[in-house]
Amino acid sequence: MPRERVSKGFLDASLTFKSNPITKDIVTLRNETAIARSVRNLVLTYTGERFFQPNLGCQVSRLLFENISEIVADQIRDEITVTIETYEPRVELGRESVIVKPDYAGNAYSITVRYTIVGVEVPPQELSFVLQSTR
Repeated sequence: MPRERVSKGFLDASLTFKSNPITKDIVTLRNETAIARSVRNLVLTYTGERFFQPNLGCQVSRLLFENISEIVADQIRDEITVTIETYEPRVELGRESVIVKPDYAGNAYSITVRYTIVGVEVPPQELSFVLQSTR
């Protein structure tokens, strides 16, 4: 029987490395903000980019240079789903949790990720961002 995961909260360091004006410590991100930043960073990290975690990351960057289509949008959705389920144990994706819409005029994809945070009593979260190829 699987055990239920219970947590009191989550805390991550901000990657901006700005210091808190009062305590002079690095600014921290808590709970929903920390997890949203982590999910976004996972999607934007290229596989092999992190030295001691070469498998961590997502392959969506290679798909952004393909012609924009519904087929590529489905591939991006699958890649994001697998990456989040593999590398972010603090969230749980439901059915139809990752929505990818092609923006033909803007040459980009609009991404919406809906998830629930495991072990914390908060409403389901939604994270939206745009993926666009950079040339």
